[in-house]
Amino acid sequence: MPIYWTIDSRQRFVVVTAEGDVTRADAEEYLDAMEGGGAVAYRKLYDGRAGNVAMNGDEMMAVAARCRSYHHLPVGALAIVLPHDKAEPVARMLGILAAADRPFKLFTSLAPARRWIDSLVPAL
Repeated sequence: MPIYWTIDSRQRFVVVTAEGDVTRADAEEYLDAMEGGGAVAYRKLYDGRAGNVAMNGDEMMAVAARCRSYHHLPVGALAIVLPHDKAEPVARMLGILAAADRPFKLFTSLAPARRWIDSLVPAL
């Protein structure tokens, strides 16, 4: 599985790491875990530096639509770490994620992303 995550319910924080090709099924499994673990409202740090999007446009839009379906709920702050060359293929998805009523920021390195997400107070 190319997506790994840790849900810390005490800190209300999720760390996600992508390694290799990430398919729609992988993204859906991650979203299932966030829902099932009650972590939709938690702060999230997504490290996609070593991941590759292995989805066509329709698959990306299906995942994006699912993410948008959470926007009526409290959703946690999101820090995404991607190299410049990987941001363009997922630009539409990033736009949908940024549309939620939550703090959102895109980074190109992990340390500033971690400092930013750690500076935010966890949602209750």
